[in-house]
Amino acid sequence: MKKIALIAILLIACAAAGRAQESRQDISLSGTVLSEPYIGASTDVYVHATPAYGALLSYRFMLTPSSAIEANYGLTYQNSITYHTNPLTLHILTRTHEASAAYVRSFNFRKYNPFLEVGPGAFIFVPIRNSGTSTIDAKQQTNMGFVYGGGIAYEISPSFDIRTEFRNMVVKVPTFGLTSAPNLTTNKWYNIYEPVLGVAYHF
Repeated sequence: MKKIALIAILLIACAAAGRAQESRQDISLSGTVLSEPYIGASTDVYVHATPAYGALLSYRFMLTPSSAIEANYGLTYQNSITYHTNPLTLHILTRTHEASAAYVRSFNFRKYNPFLEVGPGAFIFVPIRNSGTSTIDAKQQTNMGFVYGGGIAYEISPSFDIRTEFRNMVVKVPTFGLTSAPNLTTNKWYNIYEPVLGVAYHF
C-alpha cells in the first residue's frame, strides 16, 4: 500500500513538473505612458499633446520556445490634444483605446528574455466632453495602424516575470470628425512612444 501511495505521489509530482515546463501562455498587466510627438503639417495645422497615463492588458501564446502571438488591449485615463489652426486653438481632452495583435520573437538568456514584436492595431480616440474640451462637435474616431517595439522580461519565479518594454504606436493623427470650419486635417501620422512596465503570469 505504501509503495502504491509513493508511486502515485511521484506520478503527480512528475505531471505537475511536466505541466510547469509546458507552460505556453501568459497574461500581463502593465502601466503605460503615451507620448504623442509634435506634428507640423503642410495644411497649417500644428498639433501637440500632453502625456497620457494608462494600462495595458496582454495575452501571449507561445507557438515555439522563441516565438509567440500576442493580443493587447490598452486604455488611457485622459490627455489633452491641442490643435493650432489659424485663427483658432482647440483643446480636446481624449481617452485612447488600443486593440492590437502582434508577432513576438524572444531570445532566452537564463532569467533574462529580450523580445521584439510587431503587428496591426486599431486605435480609438474618444473625446471627453467637459470644460477641458473646446468644442462639443468633436466625435469619436477609430484609426487603423500598427505597433512595434522591444523589451525584456526578467523571470522572478517559474510563474511570474517582470516585463519592461518600449512600444511605438503608428497611427494617423485624429481629426475627431472636424474636417471643415474648423479643419483639423494634418495628413500626418503619429509615431506615439509608449514605455511599458508590468508583471506577467505564466500558466
